[in-house]
Amino acid sequence: MNRLMAIDYGEKRIGIALSDPLKIFAKPFKVLDNKGKKKFLADLKVLISEQCVSEIILGYPIGESGQVTKKTLEIIELHKFLLNNLDLKITLHDERFSTVDANNELKRLGYNYMEAKKVIDMVAASLILKSFMEGLN
Repeated sequence: MNRLMAIDYGEKRIGIALSDPLKIFAKPFKVLDNKGKKKFLADLKVLISEQCVSEIILGYPIGESGQVTKKTLEIIELHKFLLNNLDLKITLHDERFSTVDANNELKRLGYNYMEAKKVIDMVAASLILKSFMEGLN
């Protein structure tokens, strides 16, 4: 069975989440330091192979009222880059409130600011993946 991978791509950190092989659950997996597209691609290829990933869900940041932002354009470029360098389906998925929701969830679980900062990106990625998978059913 193959997994889904979600990516919450940030300027400093990149959150990664994975589904279980049956594609029922989304779970935070890893946070990568953003050291540029080439390093990210190399890391991604390893994770795809190790984790048997069949599709990538890339968080697509649009403005609150649906407008295109500078970050939206950056993700469109990343999407093209990944499509040109990976032989996988890569789907853009609205991530409008994933970081806010992740922050609220971490506060609810008792994380302080410094603890939350280390994991928020992968939690946001898991919320993107959960939202995507809910849309499949």
